[in-house]
Amino acid sequence: MTFYVASLALELIWMLSSPAGPTSYKVGTMAEKFNCHYCREALQGKKYVEKDGHHCCLKCFDKFCANTCVECRKPIGADAKEVHYKNRFWHDTCFRCSKCLHPLANETFVAKDSKILCNNCTTREDSPKCKGCFKAIVAGDQNVEYKGSVWHKDCFTCSNCKQVIGTGSFFPKGENFYCVTCHETKFAKHCVKCNKAITSGGITYQDQPWHADCFVCVTCSKKLAGQRFTAVEDQYYCVDCYKNFVAKKCAGCKNPITGFGKGSSVVAYEGQSWHDYCFHCKKCSVNLANKRFVFHEEQVYCPDCAKKL
Repeated sequence: MTFYVASLALELIWMLSSPAGPTSYKVGTMAEKFNCHYCREALQGKKYVEKDGHHCCLKCFDKFCANTCVECRKPIGADAKEVHYKNRFWHDTCFRCSKCLHPLANETFVAKDSKILCNNCTTREDSPKCKGCFKAIVAGDQNVEYKGSVWHKDCFTCSNCKQVIGTGSFFPKGENFYCVTCHETKFAKHCVKCNKAITSGGITYQDQPWHADCFVCVTCSKKLAGQRFTAVEDQYYCVDCYKNFVAKKCAGCKNPITGFGKGSSVVAYEGQSWHDYCFHCKKCSVNLANKRFVFHEEQVYCPDCAKKL
């Protein structure tokens, strides 16, 4: 855009800086006659603008020729500084970042989706958004990532108590997240022995939950998970302790009757017990398990041998 001044003086040109480029002022001679293209007012001795090959006074320029600022929607007058970008125009004071409103007339900027952004806000625009506060997570922010979502560290909180979980341990439950304490209170099973929450490594016996460290032999404290054991009146014994301290002794071989392996079947009579393979006639040694027998003076006999007593 070029500005001129007509007068009776010598021709002289000087420059003013503007975002659109240098602006020229011109002083005309007596012989030159200038009239405004729109209002026909004489322009000698006045500032005027040459636009599309026509001369016009500043008033008519503002009225008929000035571009409209896309920010404030007001005309950009002849005396105002103008910023032009891709067929859009701004007053230099209106050319600001659409996010932080920082002035950008004399700074680099980025145009994105019809918005003008400063470099800092461009970085934030491209950054992932926190699922908690929905603000950008920029370089240097401490954050938590889980299954494709990201939070600021201080935005990652327990869904129940609202305390910050941050980078600590947590339990997901649907769309919610719980700190260890709240998860134990709301969802975890509790061990039937110590009544504390079972967060991992629990076992179940007869539909009751246990910590693996709590399900142990009542005598030697050996862990019973995955091992053979015997339950006696709500007490649990490993095989060795059951043999040594609990199991009845066979009246025949005098060894413990454990119910494991060979001899798992037991014969009981008159307060005594035998392995099934030990229950035989005292005289002829025939096995009497599931057969008729005679019990005489604490000994077992087959019917034939009993007749000979």
